[in-house]
Amino acid sequence: MNAEAKSASHLASEIWIAGAAVGVVIALQFLLINELAVGRWWLAPAIEFILLAVFLAVAPGKFGARGMNAVDQQHTIEVDKHRLRAIALVLTAFIVTVNLLALFDLLRTLITGRSEVGSTLLLDAVNVWTTNVISFALAFWCLDQGGPLAEADGYGSAREFLFPQHTISDAIERTVAGPGCVDYLFLSFTTATAFSPTDTAPLTQKMKLLMMAEAGVSFLTVALVAARAVNILA
Repeated sequence: MNAEAKSASHLASEIWIAGAAVGVVIALQFLLINELAVGRWWLAPAIEFILLAVFLAVAPGKFGARGMNAVDQQHTIEVDKHRLRAIALVLTAFIVTVNLLALFDLLRTLITGRSEVGSTLLLDAVNVWTTNVISFALAFWCLDQGGPLAEADGYGSAREFLFPQHTISDAIERTVAGPGCVDYLFLSFTTATAFSPTDTAPLTQKMKLLMMAEAGVSFLTVALVAARAVNILA
């Protein structure tokens, strides 16, 4: 398998992993117990499902068209990648926004005392926290170095995170895969649990602000919502 085929195969697997992550988010939003939905309870998951279906429809295997010459096919591939990246950014931004609104409603539920059922608050807190981890992992994946679907090669633009893979020698680096969806999910998980960078350092102000936002949402969810729910149970 040549380098171009390997790159296309890797991109395809990354897209399907990201799609599976969005599917988990949709399932979690259907499982919210308290009235934390944006509009009707099914509206946000339905919009996300539609965007996900469009995202997966423009799969790497469908990039380009048979029968084209090399120049036209390359142009079609770049157009498809731009469309896919735009859909990914819109979908990620929508998920982050919906989850922030759900957290706001959860906090308002606690403050106004609309719900005294600690178990449901605790379950929804876990739901919001998990969605927060996945949504910011998708945001890091979409935005780091312009994202895997950017026109430029990933290593051709400035790095925005310093992963452990970047600190090893060139000879070893050639045998180690670059950052992918799982790496960004691990980064997001550690940010949400430790409230700080662990093995991966942010290099740009944009990524530092995103990590601050994720840690802030995680702190509110864990320190205020979950703690209050445990107090109600006690």
